[in-house]
Amino acid sequence: MREEVEKVIEKLRPALGVNAVELVDIQDGIVHIKVFSSACHAGIPEDTIVTLLEEELTDEIPEIKKVVAVE
Repeated sequence: MREEVEKVIEKLRPALGVNAVELVDIQDGIVHIKVFSSACHAGIPEDTIVTLLEEELTDEIPEIKKVVAVE
């Protein structure tokens, strides 16, 4: 599943910024990401990035339930 999640993140990278998001872990259908706000393209807020990823991931990978940002 990690590979599938990475593919979705890569697909969204142009809109988010190249180094804006890093996949940390996947546990029980919950994707844990680290958001680097200083690297975000056009100053996109962290909660917007999480929402965009969650929408895309839950649409493409049925096993994904939620996306959360971690420190």
